[in-house]
Amino acid sequence: QVQLVESGGGLVQAGGSLRLSCAASGRTFSTWYKAWFRQAPGKEREFVAGISWSGGRTYSADAVKGRFTISRDNAKNTVYLQMNSLKPEDTALYYCAAKIDDSVSDYNYWGQGTQVTVSS
Repeated sequence: QVQLVESGGGLVQAGGSLRLSCAASGRTFSTWYKAWFRQAPGKEREFVAGISWSGGRTYSADAVKGRFTISRDNAKNTVYLQMNSLKPEDTALYYCAAKIDDSVSDYNYWGQGTQVTVSS
């Protein structure tokens, strides 16, 4: 059974930092494109950051550029999201997702999410 399990969420004050992890099990994702998404209450899910299988290409939403960094460790089958200078508007449920290649649109696997709450 393939699973993506997020961890590292929590409550933090504005200006603080968190590091999210997404561990995969059930298969290796070393050649898959990985991404982080988030969904705030009453809003649609939005793309946060993505990373190619080698880590050589990364992409970030404008709202998090310069504050969030995506990285991966293929040996550990894990992708990370380092979040710095957090703002209350970053409060959301954060999901990781995987798709076979960054040239396709649909993601094949999703995690259950980890809650990030930023207080002002």
